[in-house]
Amino acid sequence: MADPTPRIVDLSQHVGKTITVRGWVTHVRSSGKVAFAVIRDGTGIVQAVFVKTQLPPEVWERFKDLTLETSVHVTGEVRAEPRAPGSHELGVTGLTIIGPSPIDYPIQPKEHGIDFLLDNRHFWLRSNRVRAIFSIRNEIEQAIHDFFYARGFLRIDTPILTAAIGERSGLFSTEYFDEGNAYLAQTGQLYGEAAAAAFGSIYTFGPTFRAEKSKTRRHLTEFWMIEPEVAWNDSADNMRLQEDFVSYLVERCLERRAAELRELERDTAPLERVKPPFHRVNYTEAVEILQKRGSSITWGDDLGAEDEALLVSEYDRPVFVMNYPKEAKAFYMKENPEDPRTVLCDDCLAPEGYGEIIGGSQREDDYDRLLHRINEEGLPVDAYGWYLDLRKYGTFVHSGFGLGLERTVAWICGLPHIREVIAFPRMMHRLKP
Repeated sequence: MADPTPRIVDLSQHVGKTITVRGWVTHVRSSGKVAFAVIRDGTGIVQAVFVKTQLPPEVWERFKDLTLETSVHVTGEVRAEPRAPGSHELGVTGLTIIGPSPIDYPIQPKEHGIDFLLDNRHFWLRSNRVRAIFSIRNEIEQAIHDFFYARGFLRIDTPILTAAIGERSGLFSTEYFDEGNAYLAQTGQLYGEAAAAAFGSIYTFGPTFRAEKSKTRRHLTEFWMIEPEVAWNDSADNMRLQEDFVSYLVERCLERRAAELRELERDTAPLERVKPPFHRVNYTEAVEILQKRGSSITWGDDLGAEDEALLVSEYDRPVFVMNYPKEAKAFYMKENPEDPRTVLCDDCLAPEGYGEIIGGSQREDDYDRLLHRINEEGLPVDAYGWYLDLRKYGTFVHSGFGLGLERTVAWICGLPHIREVIAFPRMMHRLKP
C-alpha cells in the first residue's frame, strides 16, 4: 500500500500515484474553470491543480474558501511539471479544509518593514527565504557534531547558571536561593577546561547570554556557541583546528545546501575559496596596516567592526589576528613569552566584512599568573577556586575557542543582519514573540 501522506520533498518518488498532501496554502488563483493552490508542508511546495469539470461540485466550491495559511489535506495524482513551483503538481481529486485562516492574515504578498516582520516572527518563519536560512543553519549544526565526532571529541553540556564568569561584558543575574547571585552563562569554556583535563578533547554547544547594550547587526543577547577545548594543544594547534573546522562547515553547505544558497541569491565564489591555510596577521602588524589605511586605532585597542572589515578587505579567505594586548582580552589567556604585553590568542575574521566568528586562545596554565590576573580584574577569587585547582593539580598546556553559530550562519548565507538566523531573536529592545 502506498504511503497516503508523503512529504512534498519526496514527491518525485510518487509520480503517477494518487496521494494525500497535508500542509498550508501559500497562494491561490483561478482562471474560471481551472484553479491553482500552492501548498507548503515545511519540506517543500507543490502546486495543486483544480479542474472544474473533473471534480465533484462540492470540492470545486470548497476551493473558494481557501485563503493564505489555510491548513488542508489535498488528494490527487502526482505529476512531474518543471514549470510548476517545486517541479511537481497534484491533479486534485479531493480537498479537506482542516483549519480555516481569516483573510486578514498579517503577512501578505507585499513589502513589509523589518520591525513588522519581527513582531510577526511566528508567521514570518513560514516563508521560503526563512526556510532556506534554517535549512542551512540545521546543516551547519549537524556538520558541527559530525566534525567533532569523527575526531573523537566528547560533547559536554555545561551549566547555564553559574557563579563564575568568563568575559568582561555585561551579565544577566538572578537570585539563586540562599547562594547569592547566579549569572546566565556567557561561555561554557571554564567548565570545558575541567572536562578537557578529564577527557582530552571535548566540545560544548549551547546557549550563551551577553547583557551588552549593543544594537549592531552582529550582536544578540542570546545566541549559541560551539566551544572545543583540547588538552596539549598550544595556540598554533588551536588555529589549525579552527581553520579545518570552518572550512569543513563551509564545504558541507556548498555540497548539501546549494539550492538554499541559490534561494538566498548567495554568491558562492567567496565561499569556495575558504580552505586552509587561513591568513595570519600579528596584532601589532594589523594595527600598522589599519593605520596606513586610515583607521584611528592605536596599539592596545581592540579591533572594532570597521577595523575588522578594513583589515580583511584585501584577503581572499578568513584571517587570524593573533596575540592581542592582554588588557584587551580575557583574564584566562596565556601570557605570550615573547612579548609579555600580549597573550597567545587569535580572532578568526570572516571575509566580506562579516568580522569575528571565532575567538580562541591558549589558556593560562600557571597557577600564580592566573591568580594574579583574577585579582587584577577584580573578580571574586572564591568563585574561581575550582578553576584555579586545574592549575594546582596536574596543570597542562591546553587551548580552545568559541565559534558564534549565528555569526557563522549569517556569513555563509550572505545575510546583512544576525537577527535573521535565529528563530526568535533576543536583542536589546526585543523580547517578543
